[in-house]
Amino acid sequence: MEIYVDGDACPVKDEVVKVAERHNLKVHMVSNTWLRYGRHPLVTSVVVPEEPDAADIWIAENIKQGDIAITADIPLASRCVAEGAKVLDPKGKIFTEDAMGMTLAVRDLMTNLRESGEVKSYSPAFTKQDRSRFLSSLDQLIHKKQ
Repeated sequence: MEIYVDGDACPVKDEVVKVAERHNLKVHMVSNTWLRYGRHPLVTSVVVPEEPDAADIWIAENIKQGDIAITADIPLASRCVAEGAKVLDPKGKIFTEDAMGMTLAVRDLMTNLRESGEVKSYSPAFTKQDRSRFLSSLDQLIHKKQ
């Protein structure tokens, strides 16, 4: 089991590394800029070109069944779930195969509503409760796999 982090805007990178240390799991931090984890023995920093979805493509092409992906990107989550990986967003939500169709549909609907001006974009601030929920969900996924 390895952990793949969609790292450019991920607010829980440090938490992922701490959990990985506890369980001795390899982590792939994927981004289009160098991240400071390059010298950590369990962390591989993967720098992809600054092209749209380059990190997503790299993760989707390398993740395997039984691995864990950390991403808020719903299309990437869908691709990882299809590969048999477990997927967790930074606020602790676990994406499941059963719910991916509805999740993608809601995402597409909200995108269309924002583009048409019917709905304004709103992202609530990342909270301590989000961080706690994320840690709990990540531990839960790892324990289920081990």
